[in-house]
This record gives sequence, structure tokens and C-alpha cells, in this order.
Amino acid sequence: MALTLYLDRFWISPYAFSAFVALEEKGVPFQVKELGLDKKDHHDPAYRKGSLTGRIPSLEHDGFWLSESSAIDEYLEDTFPPPKHPRLYPAGTKDRARARQLQAWIRSDLMPIREERGTHTMFYKKAEKPLSKEGQEAAKRLLEVAGALLPEGKDQLFESWSIADADLAFMLMRLVMNGEAVPPRVKAFAETQWKRPSVKKFAERSRPPYVPY
Repeated sequence: MALTLYLDRFWISPYAFSAFVALEEKGVPFQVKELGLDKKDHHDPAYRKGSLTGRIPSLEHDGFWLSESSAIDEYLEDTFPPPKHPRLYPAGTKDRARARQLQAWIRSDLMPIREERGTHTMFYKKAEKPLSKEGQEAAKRLLEVAGALLPEGKDQLFESWSIADADLAFMLMRLVMNGEAVPPRVKAFAETQWKRPSVKKFAERSRPPYVPY
């Protein structure tokens, strides 16, 4: 079995984060190959041929390539299923659907947050400008959804941990790490998830000087 995860060399992609955490949680051996998006490494013909989309992350598994983080997460769940391997998605049908809904929403909405609180502001220089009106509205929606989904007195969304916990925490940390106002219960959830070993391994790694791309 040979698993290789291709990700950005600055380790700031939320999508690479999701795939990396999923692999760590599954406990399967894998190697990482870094691509410099600032250097257009993802335009290399060999990489584009394998990944099809030329995007990161991509997973290569015994010659099979797959890009898009949500597809990678689900592939890992199917390929290394519980109970032999730790679960990435809730066992219940409705909870599993909710986790996938949350992942899809985080990836497709909240653009003002993603633009104004880019992931480089989490790991490099903090944002200098306050959130715009659109950014404030997006932050309000994010916090409302997080508050509605997070059970009282719990530090995870479902009965057991899921990859949706990590993805939601990453989005919330865009606000938390830039000093935005976040309700205590939601902030505690995000910070608790940030201490999870698989998450810490991504978040606390050494990074090269940032080059905008």
C-alpha cells in the first residue's frame, strides 16, 4: 500500500488540512509531497495528468489518483473502514448526511470570510483591516450555524468525533486567530478541536516564509 498526499508547501490550504487530518486519524502510513503553488508546481503536466484538475490536495493510492478534499475524505472512509480503522463520519445516516452538508457548505459559501481572513492570516501575518459589511454578515451566518449544530456542553458535533468537526474548527479559527468576536461556547469548541493531535500536527508544523500567490 502506497499513499501519497500532495499539498501546498506553506501548509495553509483548508482542503489539504482536511485530507491530512483524515489520513492521520485513519492511522495509515502515508507520505507527503509539497507543491509550490507560488511556483506553479501544480501546472506540471505529470501532476495535472494524475490529479485531473491540477488542484490540491490530491491523493495517490497505489497508482489511483483522486483530488478534491471531500472526495478524498470519503474515499479514505470507504477504503479504510471502521471498526478496523477510526471513523471519519458519524455512524448514523442522518448525522452522516449532516456532516457532509456542513463540509459542502463550508467549501462553497462564506466567501467574504475566506477572502478577508485568508488562511495565511492564521499562520503568518494577521489581518490588518476589519471585516467588511459582507464579511461581518458571513461571520454572523457561520457563528449561527455553529451555535445551532453544537450540542450544549459538548466539544464535538456528534456522538463521536468526525472530520466535519475539524473542517468547521478550521473555518472558525479564521475568526478566532484574527481576534474577531466569537461566542464562548463556539470558541471553546474550535480551540478544543485545534488541540487534537492530528490537527496540531498540521497547525504547528514549521513553515517557510510566505510568498503570496
